[in-house]
Amino acid sequence: MTGVPITGCGVLTAAGEGPAALAAPAVAAAGAPAVRVDVTGLYEDLPRPTASAIAGFDVRATLGRKGTSFFDRATALAIVACGHAVRDAGLDLETADPARIGLVLGTTTGSLGSTMDYSRETLVQDRPYLVNPVLFPNTVMNCASGQAAIWYGFKGVNATVAGGPLAFLQSLRYAMNALDRGFADTILVGAVEEFTPQAAWAAELAGARPAGEAAAVFVLDRHARADGPALGEVLAVTTGFSPTGGPSVTETLTGCVRRALARANVSADEVGAMATGDLPGETAESDAVTTVLGRQVAHLGVGDALGDCRAATQAVALARVLAEHRCGDAPDGGLTVITGRGADGAVTAALVRGWRDAGTHRG
Repeated sequence: MTGVPITGCGVLTAAGEGPAALAAPAVAAAGAPAVRVDVTGLYEDLPRPTASAIAGFDVRATLGRKGTSFFDRATALAIVACGHAVRDAGLDLETADPARIGLVLGTTTGSLGSTMDYSRETLVQDRPYLVNPVLFPNTVMNCASGQAAIWYGFKGVNATVAGGPLAFLQSLRYAMNALDRGFADTILVGAVEEFTPQAAWAAELAGARPAGEAAAVFVLDRHARADGPALGEVLAVTTGFSPTGGPSVTETLTGCVRRALARANVSADEVGAMATGDLPGETAESDAVTTVLGRQVAHLGVGDALGDCRAATQAVALARVLAEHRCGDAPDGGLTVITGRGADGAVTAALVRGWRDAGTHRG
């Protein structure tokens, strides 16, 4: 039973920087305080909601001033998280073939703040609406993945998956397929969601949980570093859909989890934990996992402490799973099921294994 190795992890959340900040009880103790949003101008008549933001993040302090002036927050977070993941994996970008390194990022809509600000310019500027063209690149959803590839010199597969709460697991599946088909030797895969006033009040007006902010990126390396150490392995990722009038979301997700176990040739008795996208008071995903496993297992959650990180939720969940092995009490080689679901009935499930000492445990 060999999966795709995870050799590095870079994560930024309101709980702190790095996987260690997500290990229990650190995530509960450091969970983000509510932040009141300061909105001005066009947004001043809208609610000032609370949110879980990354405090003190300054891309210039991290990457320097050169080349960062026009980064939006999502792009800045993604680039910094990629850098952490590269260093954590020990990936030497000076000697690696850039054409064999790819990047896949999940998102909901890209930078909502950039999109809305650019749209606002078309309404408030004098005719013929002379919008600053420098702002436009930040409005496209693949801005973060493209800029990160340019920054680090990646010339392989580059993709953005706009999947909402399922975006990370869908990105993970995309990256594994690309590796399996030989399109790359190493792929960075993750998801990013920025905190901006626009995102915060959009969440509040929609009746959603307080908005969260996170970027989490992982290095997947099947070929170039096949004999090296690994933090964990992705054994399987499956997807499903529950149309209106069809099987319930829980039933469909139950099938997803069963297929993931079957593909990895793993029995339900071997799984010791789950990380779901259930909102507070909901149990659809945890019920599905419990049904398949036939028993209660440890539930690794992040949403209550970090807010709704949307596309990055499952990425943060995977970072926490690895953190529990690396810094917490999770057993060496333990298996965890990670799940997600969207409002349209789409569901995903992944089966991952974590290692305590990042040693060579595969096979």
